[in-house]
Amino acid sequence: MTKRDAGALAEEVLAAKGFAATVKVELVQLDPELPLPAYARLGDAGADLFARTGVTIGPGGGRAVVPTGVAVAIPPGYAGFVQPRSGLALRHGVTVLNAPGLIDSGYRDELRVLLVNTDPADPYEVRRGDRVAQLVVKAVAQVEFVPVEGLAGSERGLGGFGHSGR
Repeated sequence: MTKRDAGALAEEVLAAKGFAATVKVELVQLDPELPLPAYARLGDAGADLFARTGVTIGPGGGRAVVPTGVAVAIPPGYAGFVQPRSGLALRHGVTVLNAPGLIDSGYRDELRVLLVNTDPADPYEVRRGDRVAQLVVKAVAQVEFVPVEGLAGSERGLGGFGHSGR
């Protein structure tokens, strides 16, 4: 089976399961020894991003920028969102500080992940090749902001943070 046949088959399988069409994202592999971003399972929303370098993140809010070894060209009409990995957050208190990190379609530099260690006592060691975050690519709308004198009412109204209860 050729790569083209395999790709067409994968799209057919995803379409049969109700998933949207595949979006082609061009990628430059800056570090050929690292795996390409990859989905752990068919149908997952987030593709794992891997650490290009190792770093130790200090406890109690220590931060580090971790390069991923890839640069991407997200097509116009889409954006990339760098999300935390739930296992890192649960087991180690390590998460993406600016979650979700936004990658605009015009960005062409190496993807980097800003990690923070929320554990109050233990440092966290990121090793080269570790899965450090997930990339989700979604369609986004470009909006035109239109000044008006007032906004139409809604059921929610002016209720803000915590307004709907616990």
